[in-house]
Amino acid sequence: MSSALETLRRDFGGDIIEPGGTEYESASRSVLATGSPAYVLRPTSVGDVQAGVRFAAGAGLVLSVRGGGHSFPGFGTNDDGVVIDLGNLANVEIVDNERHLVRIGGGATWGQVAAALAPHSLAISSGDTKSVGVGGLTLTGGIGWKVRKYGLALDNVVAAEVVTASGEVVRASAEENPELFWAIRGGGGNFGIVTAFEFVAHLTTDVFYGKIAFPAAETATVLQGWADHLRTAPEVLTSIAVLANPMAGGPEAPVEIYVAFDGDDPELAARALDPIRRLGTVIDDDVALKPYADTLVDGMTPPPGIQFVARSAFVDKESVSEVLQILAEVGASERSPIIAVRSVGGAVSRVPDDATAYAHRHAELMFVTTTAGPKPVVEAARPALDAIWGRLAPHVNGAYANFLASATEEDVAAIYPTETYERLAAVKRQYDPGNLFARNHNVRPQ
Repeated sequence: MSSALETLRRDFGGDIIEPGGTEYESASRSVLATGSPAYVLRPTSVGDVQAGVRFAAGAGLVLSVRGGGHSFPGFGTNDDGVVIDLGNLANVEIVDNERHLVRIGGGATWGQVAAALAPHSLAISSGDTKSVGVGGLTLTGGIGWKVRKYGLALDNVVAAEVVTASGEVVRASAEENPELFWAIRGGGGNFGIVTAFEFVAHLTTDVFYGKIAFPAAETATVLQGWADHLRTAPEVLTSIAVLANPMAGGPEAPVEIYVAFDGDDPELAARALDPIRRLGTVIDDDVALKPYADTLVDGMTPPPGIQFVARSAFVDKESVSEVLQILAEVGASERSPIIAVRSVGGAVSRVPDDATAYAHRHAELMFVTTTAGPKPVVEAARPALDAIWGRLAPHVNGAYANFLASATEEDVAAIYPTETYERLAAVKRQYDPGNLFARNHNVRPQ
C-alpha cells in the first residue's frame, strides 16, 4: 500500500482527502448515503482519474465513482475504499456549432449543462433535477422533460472518453470501440469512468411547463384519461402524474399532472394540454411559458438519518389500465408511498431494441414508489410496500436503474434481460475482468 500511495501522491494533481482532514466529513458522504472511505480523490484532469484508478486497483481497494452523488443505493461512497469524485471535471463546451455538438465533463450536473446551453438556445433532454450528475443519469437512461420528442439522455450521446480498469483512456463511439459504446448507453458504470461525453443538443424555445391538479377523489378517472391522452398526444408533450404526496396530504393529496410542452406557441400548447384540463375538476393550474432550464428543480439533501427507498417498473400498453387502477387504490390508502408515473414511448420506442443496453424501449409508462423517513419508519413500512408490489407484479416488468434503492441480483435481472446481460458481460470481461467497477448495478465478468 505504501508504494501505491506514494505513486498516487506523485501522479495525482487534485485533492486527496483522508479521514481527519477538514473536508473529510462532507467529502465522505454522497447525497443519499454516508460512508467512511479511506481516500476521497478529486481529480482535476483525465490523468488524475487514471492515477486514481490505478491506485485503487493496485491497492485492492473498493472503488466508488461519484458524479452528482444522487444514487439511491449510495454507490457514490463506501467504507475503507477509494472514492473518485468527478465534480471538478464539469466543463461544458460547444465543440461544433453546426451539429450542436456539446462536450460535457463527466462530473457536470444537469443544472450546469442547462445554464451553459441556454444562452445558445440549446438543450439536451435530461432528468428533472439541477444537481443530478450527467454521468449517473446518462449511463443508465435519462427520462427527462423532452423524452418523448428527443428520447433518453443516452440516445443523444455520440461519443465518450472512458478510463478503463487498466487506467487506459479510450474513446467509445459508433466507429471506435463500438461494443463499449453500446454498453455504456444503459449499462451504467460497469465498464470504466466516463470523463467526458459528447452529446448532440437541439435548438430549443421556451416551453410551457407546470402542473394541473385535481382532487384526490378523481384520481382513478384522471389517471386513466391522462394515459389515454398521452397515447395519442403530440410527442412535444411529456408528462408525469404524482399522487399521495405526504407534503400535500398523503391519501388526500391532489393528483398532480406535471406537463412540459416543448414549444412556445400558445395555441398548439392549448390543443395538447386542454384535454388534460378536461379530465376532471381543476383545482390548480400553474402552467406557464418559461425557459427550459427553469423546468429543472433544485435537488435536496435529506437530513442525516433519513432514508429513501425507491422502487420502479415499466408498464406496457396492455397493462396500463390495471396498473393505474391499482396505483389509484394504493394512493388513497393510509401510509401510501409517494407515487410518480412517467410517460415514455415516442422517440424512446423508435430506437431499435439492440441499439443500446437500455432494454425497455416499448414501455408506455415508467412508475416509481418512494418511501422516506428514519430507518425504523422505513423498515416498518416495508411489509405494506412489499404487498403493494406483489399486487403489481403480474402487470409490470423490468426496473429503471436510476430509481432503484437496492442492487440485488433480482434488481440487476430486472434492469437487464438475459440477452442484454450476456452481451454486457462480454464487454465487462474485455474492459474490467477483475470487476473493479462493482459499485453499481453490477454486471459480473462471467
